Parts: sequence; structure tokens; C-alpha cells
Amino acid sequence: MSEPLIVAEDLEVHFPVRGGVFQRQIGTVKAVAGVNLAINRGETVGLVGESGCGKSTLGRALVRLLEPTSGTITFDGQDMTSVSGSNLKTFRRRVQIVFQDPYSSLDPRTQIGNSIAEGLRLHGMKDKDQRDARVNEMLELVGMPKSAAQRYPHEFSGGQRQRVGLARALVLKPDFVVADEPVSALDVSVQAQVLNLLKELQSELELTLLFVAHNLAVVEHMSDRVAVMYLGRVAEISDREALYRNPLHPYTEALLSAIPMPDPDRPRNRQILQGEVPSPIDPPEGCYFHPRCPIAVVGVCDTDVPTLLPAPAGDADHLAACHVRTGELASPRTIT
Repeated sequence: MSEPLIVAEDLEVHFPVRGGVFQRQIGTVKAVAGVNLAINRGETVGLVGESGCGKSTLGRALVRLLEPTSGTITFDGQDMTSVSGSNLKTFRRRVQIVFQDPYSSLDPRTQIGNSIAEGLRLHGMKDKDQRDARVNEMLELVGMPKSAAQRYPHEFSGGQRQRVGLARALVLKPDFVVADEPVSALDVSVQAQVLNLLKELQSELELTLLFVAHNLAVVEHMSDRVAVMYLGRVAEISDREALYRNPLHPYTEALLSAIPMPDPDRPRNRQILQGEVPSPIDPPEGCYFHPRCPIAVVGVCDTDVPTLLPAPAGDADHLAACHVRTGELASPRTIT
């Protein structure tokens, strides 16, 4: 197995909540609440979960667009949590992000070629001819004509803008890319094109990828491993096939049961979660999922925080944060 390229240990990202006349801090949003995640070189890890669970925040923290409140980020064996100056600039060259909205992620007053070349200029490529040659190379790589460099964002469709976003992220030849829901703002007819392009580029450029998405079918298509987040914590992580075939965490089971089936006659066991997602300002004690969990055990799940562990006699690399499924309370079950 490849060695990890980027590792998050006990990573937390909190945001202050302010109110009142003097805008004093009255609470804290725990957007990421103690995440441990290692991504190996050359692999794609899919990150899924409900809206507001902290997926995008985690991705942005890994590339230091957001500063962690606590915990560490190790990249290529070096602690990048508190680096600054030239070391941070070098780190930023090796990690990039593709944003969710291709409309707002590009400056409407800047030509496409200049947007793509900006990173090259900031990282020391002073020769304009060299920058232009690299921009043309990247446009060709993502299936855009060279003439696109002289045009403005409003002249392109959503899918074309996202291709430009890919070119801008890849122009510095990074090692690690966070794709933050890169197709959610696109028409369905365009999504497959962008996804297949991203997969081809990952193979061609040997990228390590964190793929953030809501669509579980898309994640299955793109990922080698899948991590499921709930309220700022990783609930389950496993090889793609193992997770989709035999999920351990009740939350993962509920998510998978909601995937649309192309065969209307195929029997389904749809699991409807009761209640609302708790507030990240005041999360519940113990397992964050226990107020909505159909198998929660009073006195355990509502008091003790579960850790990521394998199921008894299960795959050692298939981990879930569930007292019932991985601890002393584990019992046989049937997944439909």
C-alpha cells in the first residue's frame, strides 16, 4: 500500500457565533470536531455526508484555506499546521482546490488565460511566453481551445467554466487536489463529462484527490475509499466496495438506502431517519448520531464518544465509529 501523502490528526475547526449589541461571542460552531484521516499517494478518497456536516470545511482546512483550531496536518511527512512564509508558499503550490461554484470562483473582469496564469506568476514564473505556453497546454489538457485564453468567464457555459477551474488548479502541477463538489452546480448532461475528465487527469498526472460530494453514486464511480461524515466527525471509512456492499454505521446504511434505483421492481429497504440534525453549536453528548439512531443503547451511546474501530472479525481497514457495531455490544445483523 502507498504511504500517506496527507494526514489529519484530531483536526478541529471552530467558528465563533457572535450576537448582541457588542457582537460578543455567544457560542461556537464545531464544524470539524476531531477528524483523523489519511489519504495515500495516488488514491481518491470520497467524502460524503449531509449538508452542513463539515465536508467542505475539512477540505479547505487540509489546504490551509481555513486555519485549524487544533490538531495537526502532515503533508509528505512534514507538519504543515503552523508553517508560514516561504514554507507555506511551497505547500500551497503542491496543494490546490477546485471550488463548487464555477460561476463565482472566476473573476468576471479577468480573461481566462490570466486567471489560469496567476498561480504561475505568483510562484516565480516571470517569463510571459512560458506562462502562455503552460496555459495553452492546460487548456488543451482539459479539452478547451487555446483561443479561450483571451475570453471572459461570462462567454462560457457552466461545464466549460469548471474545466477552466480544473486547468487553474492543475497548472502548478500539484500533488494533492481537493475537488469540492465540482459538479453539483452543473447540468446533469455535463456532469459525466467533467467527472470522466477529472478521472482521466488524475490517472495521467498521478494526483492524490479528496472528492467531496453529496451524490453517493458519483462517489462510488470516482473513489478508491469513501469516508462518511456526520456533524463534523468521520462516522465510517472503508474501501469503496466494502462500504457500499456492507456498511457498518447506521448513518451510512440510511444514506445508501436513499440512492435511486434504476429498476422500479427491485425490492428496497429504505431507512428514514427520524428527527433533525443536531446543531453543531450545541452537539449532543456521546455519539453525535445517537438522537437519530435506530440501534442506540441508552447509557452508552448517549455518554461515550465512539472511536473509529473495525467490526469484530471484520476487515481491519473498514472502520466505523459505532459502539454497537464495533464494540462489546456488537451483534450479528443482516443488511438488505
